Amino acid sequence: MKTRFRRLLAASLLLAAPSLAASSLPAQPARWTQQAQRVTIMRDQWGIAHVYGKTDADAVFGMVYAQAEDDFNRVETNYINAMGRLAEVEGEKEIWRDLRMKMFIDTLDMKKQYAASPAWLKALMNGFADGLNYYLHTHPEVKPRLITRFQPWMALSFSEGSIGGDIESVNLRGIEQFYGARGGAGAGGDVEAGADAALSPFGQEPGGSNGFAIAPGNTTNGHALLMINPHTSFYFRPEIHMASEEGLDAYGAVTWGQFFIYQGFNSRLGWMHTSGGGDVIDEYLETVTPKGSGFTYRHGGVEKPVRVRTIVLPYKTASGMQRRTVTAYFTHHGPVIRSQDGKWVAVAMMQEPLKALQQSYLRTKAKDYASFRKIMELRTNSSNNTVYADADGVISYFHGNFIPKRNAGIDFSKPVDGSDAKNDWQGLHALNEMITVHNPKSGWLMNTNNWPFTASGADSPKIGDWPVYMSEQRDDNPRGVHAVRVLQNRKDFTLDGLIGAAYDSYLPAFEQLMPPLLAAYDALPAGDSLKTKLAEQVAQLRSWDYRFAANSVPMALANAYGEEVSQAAAAPARASGTLTLEFVKTKAPASLVLGALSRASDRLTRDFGTWKTPWGEINRYQRLSGDIGAAFDDNKPSIAVPFASANWGSLAAFGQTGARTTKRMYGNRGNSFVAAVEFGPKVRAKSVLAGGVNSSPSSPYFFNQAERYAAGNFKDVNYYRADVEKNATRTYKPGK
Repeated sequence: MKTRFRRLLAASLLLAAPSLAASSLPAQPARWTQQAQRVTIMRDQWGIAHVYGKTDADAVFGMVYAQAEDDFNRVETNYINAMGRLAEVEGEKEIWRDLRMKMFIDTLDMKKQYAASPAWLKALMNGFADGLNYYLHTHPEVKPRLITRFQPWMALSFSEGSIGGDIESVNLRGIEQFYGARGGAGAGGDVEAGADAALSPFGQEPGGSNGFAIAPGNTTNGHALLMINPHTSFYFRPEIHMASEEGLDAYGAVTWGQFFIYQGFNSRLGWMHTSGGGDVIDEYLETVTPKGSGFTYRHGGVEKPVRVRTIVLPYKTASGMQRRTVTAYFTHHGPVIRSQDGKWVAVAMMQEPLKALQQSYLRTKAKDYASFRKIMELRTNSSNNTVYADADGVISYFHGNFIPKRNAGIDFSKPVDGSDAKNDWQGLHALNEMITVHNPKSGWLMNTNNWPFTASGADSPKIGDWPVYMSEQRDDNPRGVHAVRVLQNRKDFTLDGLIGAAYDSYLPAFEQLMPPLLAAYDALPAGDSLKTKLAEQVAQLRSWDYRFAANSVPMALANAYGEEVSQAAAAPARASGTLTLEFVKTKAPASLVLGALSRASDRLTRDFGTWKTPWGEINRYQRLSGDIGAAFDDNKPSIAVPFASANWGSLAAFGQTGARTTKRMYGNRGNSFVAAVEFGPKVRAKSVLAGGVNSSPSSPYFFNQAERYAAGNFKDVNYYRADVEKNATRTYKPGK
């Protein structure tokens, strides 16, 4: 049986790639070489690739080639994940992740959509595949883990910019229990929505981003400004520039393997995406009845057949490839992902890869607000908000982009009755029906993954004017509080001034965390042992100005306390329906907060010899390898980083996710690519990138931005070709 499967797998791989016997294959390298001659790549002093092509398709060819030069592993891995094939390289532990992807991304459907694509987009997808295939052709020493031949349709499997996007919000444990349990579908019991979600304790670093836009009236020289500040896992996106003779000239961050600038700018305007926006995913409780060899479900008073699709999940083992076959179930709402209260749960989300890819690319070529807004009307940027600024002085904010219309009387934050047709989506909201802010009188706007109701001070949208589902966020966050303070009531912004605001050291979360601690300490009787043990620590915290600094002892102590108290408060806060910060501020017993400080002091003393350890000795940047799952080592070199976690309201975010196996904290999420842009008669920009653009430790561009990154010291962006040529260290054609 194993031998038969290997033969079938080999045959399927041959079908997925061009036939080796096809007469067109020998001509492909020659065609790739011809296209490469229409492309010029210049690497500047920072190693940033500036790619120039005769056509947009040529620029795409060159920019994905340049990405492969810098980190082919990440390029390939993103597509392995997007196509639901991780188990083929990572093993059986990933089969449920693969199933989740394959329920939403069907290879046959992607191929049909590619065939139906407009000619201009098909040319770009061809350039994408050809550029990566030419890289592999000219670099035989590079051994892909799985994808030896890229196909144009693959670009549709990964079309928006966020790895996994909305799909990754679907509960993996629910999928495993529903489809993996013995006894058939649904036999594994109920799993609540989000039960397996990768929600770290509050002290762990969250994902997210900041976007700021400043109108000309709030700047010293009358030019609009834009802050592009994604908070992602480090090395998630490189910095790159792509241009063509067809009007393309975009610079910014690109998610590995994609052929469009995801967050960036051109000569006329810029765009920054922040995660969040409106509710774009809904779950439906389906009433399912066995019928014959299949199932039906109730909807609108009638029984409808449950659609089925057989999904094969190959997975790697020590003895070779094995496979698991799953029958996946679908209603008109979407795929069935788990069970709850005896019902099947189907999930509805955006599935428009062709339109999404068009929107992702076309916005990079917009030249003014009207053309940018026209592209936004495609309404397929489902997981993001957008902060916008341009050379005409326009600033604007879009809270979400894809927002389904719903019955306003229903609570869609929980699974709804799928049998009631009134709960179905009723089309999409038009752009002018969504929460937006356009040229506010305040002269500034922002988003920090918070709600939109503080986006521009007094000119912010009003919370009662919109359906509840228009904003997933139900409150502000510490970064939002901080952003308002540094952006409001200022008329003197410059490019450097905006960077300074984005790196302001104040941490507003401690305005809530510290008073209860100090009050609990002051209430202790004089003879209490904690009164003596914590006296010096409390004195340090009482005099602290709530600002980060590498040489600050109270910053280190406050961070350790914040981690301890938030983890201790997490469960009772959930039980009381209260946010963690609010619970600590208003409901936490004295024993909880004082115990947290005691444990924090003990941990610092145990790890560093004394709790009086400066923040920069603890909070470090380290890059030892280009591995995606990089490890850290206290015995290896690292750099002190002054800025802190977004949890505390640090706009310049720096934190660690995952299990900590070292005494020091090594950032792996937060500020990664950051850019500030000024839109005058000529665009001017500064940027910094975590570490460097290349993943190889032997590359001069692996660590060359690390010191700048840790200091918040931005480099001047080489945007215009004359500046690129002046600073180019290497100019070449792909393949050379």
